[in-house]
Amino acid sequence: MTRAPEIADYHRRLSSEDRLICDLLADEIDRALPDAAAKVWHAHPVWFLDGNPIVGYDRLKDAVRLMFWSGQSFAEPGLVASGSFEAAEARFTSASEIDTDRLAVWLSESRVVQWDYEHIRTNRGLVKRTSF
Repeated sequence: MTRAPEIADYHRRLSSEDRLICDLLADEIDRALPDAAAKVWHAHPVWFLDGNPIVGYDRLKDAVRLMFWSGQSFAEPGLVASGSFEAAEARFTSASEIDTDRLAVWLSESRVVQWDYEHIRTNRGLVKRTSF
């Protein structure tokens, strides 16, 4: 699968270990969400379904953070709440830490469990559930 040029550029700027993590995450996300639009958004790769951010990752000081915008509502365990809305995350310091089976479940859930971040401004800062 051909990676979006801006995401490939993001990966090129990473250390070799971080690149392994991000390459694995991007490959799994692309496989599970082939109809998602991928782009660099707020300086890191994010995948969108119908304009709504679903999943993305970014390099932090001590790890690569994988974030699901609606992850607090997922049934599959393993994600940690992040921020004041419905987002949840997992952090990785090595590609070997990524459980691709669990990741596949999270990605499957991300398709059907969504909060409407696309319209957060028009909803006066509130996120509403769009699917169950």
